[in-house]
This record gives sequence, structure tokens and C-alpha cells, in this order.
Amino acid sequence: MRILGIDPGLGITGYGLIELSGRDLKIIEAGIIRSNAKHKIEARLAEIYKKIESLIKEAKPHVVVLEELYSHYKHPRTSILMGHARGIICLAVERQGSELVNYPSTRIKKAITGRGHASKQQVQRTVTSLLGLKRVPEPVDVTDALALALAHANVCTHNI
Repeated sequence: MRILGIDPGLGITGYGLIELSGRDLKIIEAGIIRSNAKHKIEARLAEIYKKIESLIKEAKPHVVVLEELYSHYKHPRTSILMGHARGIICLAVERQGSELVNYPSTRIKKAITGRGHASKQQVQRTVTSLLGLKRVPEPVDVTDALALALAHANVCTHNI
């Protein structure tokens, strides 16, 4: 099973594709999609959409995993911008006919580290260990995307 985790953002969208075969996990690809901050929001969203659509066409994931939208009262604008990026990602997933799964951040962290309120560093270390990587994936958007994919693998198999 191919699982594509996507960490949506207007500036940087992280992605991580893993393959689950029995109890074996393998990273296939991971990276980021950047949009140009000098462009209008509609151009930035179009750019993200095209790149996500292309990624899904090439990767052929069985499922795409996104973090549920949340908002912090101190930074409402951030969640609104993330919501725009998340919305066009949902559209790309639907248009490509892939299955979409959403999890709250606490469920992702619990599935990965065993603690629903784990720190970013704990998540990074655990992702690195589970995938047998020599170094922590950077930027953190990539690690977060891989954590999404791994959390879904855990939910599906309960073997991580």
C-alpha cells in the first residue's frame, strides 16, 4: 500500500510517500512544494494545486493523509491560509480519484510516539527511527508529512 502524507501550507507544503508491505515500511519519496510569496494568493494556490496533482498522478498513492484543520486563537490568519492550501489539496485528491483520510494532530502524534502531545522533536526522532533514516528529514514540513503517512500505516496495521 502506498500512503502519501501531505502537510499543507501556503508557503511550504511538505509531502512524504511511503510504501507498506506486510510489516515493512519503506520511504519512496519526500520533499516540499514552495509557492512564491511575491505572487497573488490565487496564483500561489494554482501552483500548489498543479504540483500536488502531478505528484498524485506520478506516485499513485492508495490513500492521501492530511492533518485536520485546527486554529490557535493567537494566530487565526495562519489557519485561514492553511485552510486555503488544504482545500486545493482536497480538490486535487478528489480529481485524481484517490482516497482522502484526515486525522487530528493529537492522533497522529499518539500513533507515532505514543503521546498525543509529543513535541516536534519527538516526532522527528521517531519518524527518523521508524524509517531507518541516517538523519532527520528537513525541513520539518517533510517530517510532518511522513508522520501523517506513518500514522495511517499504524492505524491500518497496528504494527508500528
